[in-house]
Amino acid sequence: MIVRETNIHAKRIKANSQPVLLKKWLLITIALGFLGIFILVPLIAVFTEALKKGIELYFASLTERDALSAIKLTVITAAITIPVNTIFGVFAAWAIAKFDFKGKNILITLIDIPFAVSPVIAGLVFVLLFGSQGLLGPLLEANNIKIIFGVPGIVLATIFVTFPFVVRELLPIMQEQGTEEEQAAITLGASGWEMFFRVTLPNIKWGLLYGVILCNARAMGEFGAVSVVSGHIRGLTNTIPLHVEILYNEYNFSAAFAVASLLALLAILTLILKSLVEWKTKKH
Repeated sequence: MIVRETNIHAKRIKANSQPVLLKKWLLITIALGFLGIFILVPLIAVFTEALKKGIELYFASLTERDALSAIKLTVITAAITIPVNTIFGVFAAWAIAKFDFKGKNILITLIDIPFAVSPVIAGLVFVLLFGSQGLLGPLLEANNIKIIFGVPGIVLATIFVTFPFVVRELLPIMQEQGTEEEQAAITLGASGWEMFFRVTLPNIKWGLLYGVILCNARAMGEFGAVSVVSGHIRGLTNTIPLHVEILYNEYNFSAAFAVASLLALLAILTLILKSLVEWKTKKH
């Protein structure tokens, strides 16, 4: 009797699990199909079009003078943006997670503004501030300082649209860890910097690296804000995305896709590094 009831119960469990398995595989299929259509297919299309007219033309498009200038400017912008946002992100997250102070919620709201504001609007704000007809324009011109339609404007716009990434990755990690280890370090005689480098930094290193990776990807691929403040001066103020747009508008599709493939490679590298960091984070 007991064996019979056990068999009946097992059959019921099996019968109930079948719809669950069907739903599981249906969801997995939908997710993979979505990724294939909107991510994998476009990536394949980019590299196919880039190499359509041969490998020689592909490398010629990448080593052309304006392309090299765009690559150089993109790298310079990222090289300035990432350290600035990393320093800001670490200290902002540390202040918010470890201390209570007036205006804390306002600071969190301000950090999230780039997520809510269109990059194009952000670029227009910089034009209104630093443009020749802007609020600070006459003062800058009087001192022969050029921000809009120059590298400084591109860097400022990129910093603005990317500065939430590091702080937003670190904030939940620091809040979860609490302050006990830092307080213990101070009690044992550690200075503020010793506490940070020996206690805080080792605990947040993978989250910090994750934020830096995302910040770099966005900085090198930013289009909207940079497009507004750059002036589209070919060979001088065009980053990789802007150079791709110009080539595409000139119907130079092979060169446009060749340069765009650099951003596609960056996206793939970002995903690989992101997966490695997530694996390391789970391991620790």
